[in-house]
Amino acid sequence: MVSPRPVVRSLPAYKPGRNPADLAREIGVERAVKLASNEVAFPPLPAVVQALAAAAAETNRYPDNGAVVLTRALADRYGVDPAQIATGCGAVTLCQELAQAYNDPGTSIAFAWRSFEMYPLLAQVAGARALQVPLVPGRPGGPADTHDLDGLLAAIDDSTRLVFVCNPNNPTGTAVRLGELQRFLDAVPEHALVVLDEAYREFVTDPDVPDGMELMRGRPNVAVLRTFSKAWGLAGLRVGYLVAEDPGVAEAVRKTHVPFSVSMLAQAAAVAALASEEEVRNRCAAVVAERERLTAALRDRGLDVGDSQANFVWLALGQEAAGLAAALEARAVITRPFPGEGVRVTVGTPEEDDVFLAALDEVRAASPVA
Repeated sequence: MVSPRPVVRSLPAYKPGRNPADLAREIGVERAVKLASNEVAFPPLPAVVQALAAAAAETNRYPDNGAVVLTRALADRYGVDPAQIATGCGAVTLCQELAQAYNDPGTSIAFAWRSFEMYPLLAQVAGARALQVPLVPGRPGGPADTHDLDGLLAAIDDSTRLVFVCNPNNPTGTAVRLGELQRFLDAVPEHALVVLDEAYREFVTDPDVPDGMELMRGRPNVAVLRTFSKAWGLAGLRVGYLVAEDPGVAEAVRKTHVPFSVSMLAQAAAVAALASEEEVRNRCAAVVAERERLTAALRDRGLDVGDSQANFVWLALGQEAAGLAAALEARAVITRPFPGEGVRVTVGTPEEDDVFLAALDEVRAASPVA
């Protein structure tokens, strides 16, 4: 009997957010609200729709494997050489390609925990050790929700090849500040590549949270990950990118790239989105305003909610997390539970968030969770 590798057999299956139409049919309601996957609620940008329509006529051909037009647009935007950039089928694929490029069995990958759930899976698939460093409270008396950069630095050893710093952190929404991140980057040994995973950078409003693209400069062992899936509204097309100070890092990632995995449609849409940056900024500002309203509404209900720098909020409910998420789902609201830790709630439209708040009130009235 043919069997996969033992490490693959033991991998947990990735659980995406539930399809709202499926849930609505299951529980017999007209509509369900999905606040689980950190998508933006806005429709695709008009320029993106036009670009997709034009590109669709060419989909009998393979896409440009080097994503030359998109890479040039990104290089111009960030003032780097195209050789410093690698594109991928979403930032998560670039994470996998980084692990393939830098980790052999016996090496290690260091990261905070809880953080992006793919990090430990990447280590398992690569045969690397996962060096998980617990989060610490970001504010006095608060829950453990913030990177412990001193602890992360102490965990790095001679075997460490990759260090992921998710900033803002998924799922807690917290972010590390300029001074502490600078000190950390300056102290990391040169044999370890620090990857600043900035999937939610566009939603950051705290001026003390640094732009990784600036911190990268002059540091050859630093790279930055970004995605078009969140602020740019292209979650369904899957396109992300890496920018590295050392072009050799981007070259290594390109060597592990699955050919043609960034589709023609994705490339065209990303280029069109970049040309619509002002509209994207306006949309991000609207998300931030709604994030503040949602945060205030949750605090008014007595919930301990930290200041998020992403397009979601984190409810640190511990053992009550799974029960709350299940009760909300029974009321046609889909959130993202992390059993034993918390519930992540995407910032939706004001109407969607009001539906969530009303469902939350019902659940807490029936059985208080916090």
